[in-house]
Amino acid sequence: RTIRGMVPHKTARGAAALDRLKCFEGIPHPFDRKKRMVILAALKVLRLKPERKFCRLGDLSSLFGWKHQELIGRLEAQRKVKSEAFHKKKVSSTRAKSAAVKKVKVSAEDQKILENAGFA
Repeated sequence: RTIRGMVPHKTARGAAALDRLKCFEGIPHPFDRKKRMVILAALKVLRLKPERKFCRLGDLSSLFGWKHQELIGRLEAQRKVKSEAFHKKKVSSTRAKSAAVKKVKVSAEDQKILENAGFA
């Protein structure tokens, strides 16, 4: 409803944009495995002047009757634990792979083939 006020929903273009819009509470299953990125242009520190007041959508929603803030917080904490374990596993496997690559001895003949293919 909030976004509908920001979009020209009475035009065909605005109605199509609202049809494409998806909103989720938290991070749903297919997207929780994807790499997340920080959009610098959207950071609060860069966008707002220090003296300006602001509010968070979750806080505002809970004031108006949204009852799932604690559930989303608990699920987010679980997701962060899983994400940290995944990151540690990925870093250790990357280190092991780089150590294995350093240990490998390549003959001069194979080195020439690799250089011709553009891998060395």
